[in-house]
Amino acid sequence: MSIIVTGGAGFVGSSLCIRLKQAFPKCKIIALDNLKRRGSELNLSRLVSAGIYFQHADVRCSEDLIFKDVDWVIECSAEPSALSGVNGDTGYLINTNLMGTYNCLEMARKNKAGFLFLSTSRVYPYKSFEHLDYHISNTRFNLSPNSEAIGLTHKGVSEEFSTQGPKTLYGASKLASELLITEYSQNFDLRTIVNRCGVLAGPWQMGKVDQGFMALWMARHLFGGNLSYINYGGKGLQLRDVLHVQDLVDLVIIQLSTPELYKGQTFNVGGGLSGSISLCELTSICSDITGNTLEIIPNLDVRPGDLPWYVTDTSRIEAISGWRPKKSVNQILEDIYEWLDENRDLLAPIFSPKVS
Repeated sequence: MSIIVTGGAGFVGSSLCIRLKQAFPKCKIIALDNLKRRGSELNLSRLVSAGIYFQHADVRCSEDLIFKDVDWVIECSAEPSALSGVNGDTGYLINTNLMGTYNCLEMARKNKAGFLFLSTSRVYPYKSFEHLDYHISNTRFNLSPNSEAIGLTHKGVSEEFSTQGPKTLYGASKLASELLITEYSQNFDLRTIVNRCGVLAGPWQMGKVDQGFMALWMARHLFGGNLSYINYGGKGLQLRDVLHVQDLVDLVIIQLSTPELYKGQTFNVGGGLSGSISLCELTSICSDITGNTLEIIPNLDVRPGDLPWYVTDTSRIEAISGWRPKKSVNQILEDIYEWLDENRDLLAPIFSPKVS
């Protein structure tokens, strides 16, 4: 079997490549990446050591995606920031996230390969969450039992939640890709699987201000620098659920092992309510782990796409696969800390405030 992983030198892509090679040792794994994100080059030696083939390629360029005898294409490439394009520079975002998906689908179609797509919870419109009822504790927003919406359960947001409404340009590009995938699945009988991922975190995530906040938060506590609680009164009460990247990889291995169970379906994938954390709770845990305390600066700016609360209901994928997240939020942060601490000289320049 031969598997191509786009964005293969990135945080999720490299983690997938390495674990897939361990799970399917006879399989040829090819990692494609344009190495645009700073820090992705650090993963190249990890990939080579694991027996992964690396090729510098850009999903925006169809001529970079000419391969034969491919069994699966796993599409991890993306411009992942919810703030991307808001300054009017939309070209890289749309060409990578939408046209890149089209080029990857064409590669899959020509090879009659399966296609697994990592989408995002950002396909759900942010204004829908502004109008829900919340009660506020000292450390977080909590969804009120009085909140009602189609697709909203006591476990969180399910796949039935409406995608109608503004969702950031990033979210729109991923939802447009999902629609394209549906058509390819129907018209060309491709084996397609879509995983709508919430916040992913873990070692080797080069977190920035606009994406990868778990790694960024821990790095600031370890290496120094400023952090802000943006919007919602500047108190850091906004809540998200978080999934360890290795838990996601476990799911992908399950899906590739029995693909017919998941063909043509879309799944919400995240850490769930037990894996949720607010920013002020995150600050407290990072302080406990590192022994360092940072003063967090309140920032009352309101940005398009800000969310007070989001938690993933993973009931559908759990029912079909038996998969559940194994890593707690504390374990995720401990793993990130150990990675940062063991690679201080290598990573401190990457997480410099001047870079992020």
